[in-house]
Amino acid sequence: MDVRIALIGYKFMGKAHSHAYHDLPMFFPDLAKPVKQLLCGRTPGDLEVARDRFGWLGTQTDWRAAVMDPDVDAVDISVPSDAHKEIALTALRAGKHVFCEKPLALTLTDAREMLDVARRAGVVHMVGFNYRFAPAVRLAKSLIESGRLGTIYHIRAVFLQDWIVNPDFPLVWRLDRNVAGSGSLGDLGAHIIDLARYLVGEIAEVSGLSETFVKVRPAPAFMTGLSASVSEGAPMQPVTVDDATLFLARFAGGAVGSFEATRFALGHRCTNAFEINGSLGSVRFDFERMNELDVYLETDAPDVRGFRRVLATDPPHAYSEVWWPAGHTIGYEHTVVHEMAEWMDAIATKRDAVPSFADGVQCQAVMEAVELACRSRSWESVPLLI
Repeated sequence: MDVRIALIGYKFMGKAHSHAYHDLPMFFPDLAKPVKQLLCGRTPGDLEVARDRFGWLGTQTDWRAAVMDPDVDAVDISVPSDAHKEIALTALRAGKHVFCEKPLALTLTDAREMLDVARRAGVVHMVGFNYRFAPAVRLAKSLIESGRLGTIYHIRAVFLQDWIVNPDFPLVWRLDRNVAGSGSLGDLGAHIIDLARYLVGEIAEVSGLSETFVKVRPAPAFMTGLSASVSEGAPMQPVTVDDATLFLARFAGGAVGSFEATRFALGHRCTNAFEINGSLGSVRFDFERMNELDVYLETDAPDVRGFRRVLATDPPHAYSEVWWPAGHTIGYEHTVVHEMAEWMDAIATKRDAVPSFADGVQCQAVMEAVELACRSRSWESVPLLI
């Protein structure tokens, strides 16, 4: 089965998705085959360069024309957050399967509308939480679900980066609330919220604080992906999102959690990390060492009891059978390949993809409760919407 795809956006995530579509037929030959039908972007010259590099059949500068093309079965939305809703709703109402990068929308109201339309359309919908697809995270999930960690008491999660510490770094779209929705909370915090929901369960209430350390930045002359340039004498513009957000959480199942998302942690390039403690054991994960999971089991003999390093690259660990021999590690791009394998399989088997727009909605509900808690300086409940 072929699935003809229109990819909207060709920068950071568009490049990662293009790579995944290229690899899928080679490493997952039994899945539906993604056909790179149309690559869509606003700048014709750059678009043609990307088409040649990424191997797309055609291009389109009008996203509406790409979405409505009768030769397109599925739409992949990899553009800034403010465009997610309109593109997704148009695609869904045209009967197309839709993959959308996180956060699903700028607001919870918009995210819920997207989920409602997707459900009525009866198509496969998926949201881009790729860190779920790291084999070591899958191992943590297995240990929790099998009861080997016992009753879960704690999760402490952080996503730390440092790419905007310099106050002269320009005001890219991720620092503009009208485009991004929020700052470190929506960009980084969304991922650790999703991992917490995936591993521990639903978050019931939150209390938090946020801070914007650099209040104004120069306007960008050029920006692409996570990089940008600025011209001499560029006007200063206000930063309208958070640079860092921290919050506490109580889970519906009784566990408690602490979360920190910041772009001001010098020395941390992509520290997406968590530790989970249960009555019988604990696990630790850091994406900068994504193939490893530290595991502690209380049932070990006292003389060898302690955290052990488990390399999740061999069978029976998730996805190990499709990649390389034992001990040969995989990287960030492979999480996106696994993510797209899930989407292709869901389309072919006519089942719900996981994570779906419903997960995007519930993540948005947590984020809005956190923002409210930051303003009210009190505990705020998180509605369960799925």
